[in-house]
Amino acid sequence: MALVESTMLPLGTPAPTFRLREPASGRWVALDDFATAQALLVAFICNHCPFVHLIREELGRFARDYLPRGLAMVAINSNDAASHPADSPERMTEEVARFGYVFPYLHDAQQDVARAFQAACTPDFFLFDAARRLVYRGQFDDARPGNDIAPSGQDLRAAADAVLAGLPVSTRQRPAMGCSIKWKADRR
Repeated sequence: MALVESTMLPLGTPAPTFRLREPASGRWVALDDFATAQALLVAFICNHCPFVHLIREELGRFARDYLPRGLAMVAINSNDAASHPADSPERMTEEVARFGYVFPYLHDAQQDVARAFQAACTPDFFLFDAARRLVYRGQFDDARPGNDIAPSGQDLRAAADAVLAGLPVSTRQRPAMGCSIKWKADRR
């Protein structure tokens, strides 16, 4: 496992466009599908990373708490499934069913979306306001495998609470930390 921190894309950056397939349903999902949401969270996750394993139940709870409040959410797996079969589209479908994800979990097979977001690790979070400008990027919370801190999503929850209330999001943001995105050898 290669430990990596997020790149901390500059605040105010417009949301990169995307259109990706959701393996669980077979449908295509695009940035424009969330045009009426008050805010949009884009989470880069995968199936095999211990950092994602630690938070995935709380991430599901986060979605169930915030989707009814006007936050839209999408998760994206950009890992090379050829070198990491646990991150294949078929296994993503199993992950959705196992953890009851209520948000689209998309497959970025060409890895272009991860590059557009400058995503570096799993998990890596990007929260956009109603104008689709970046207001938060970074960690879910302080929980890490082995540090005995229970996942709560407190950092991301604070940012989501602020943006949904129409308040400024604190610029004191800590990078996400996790497994590196598994890039295809020909795409480095």
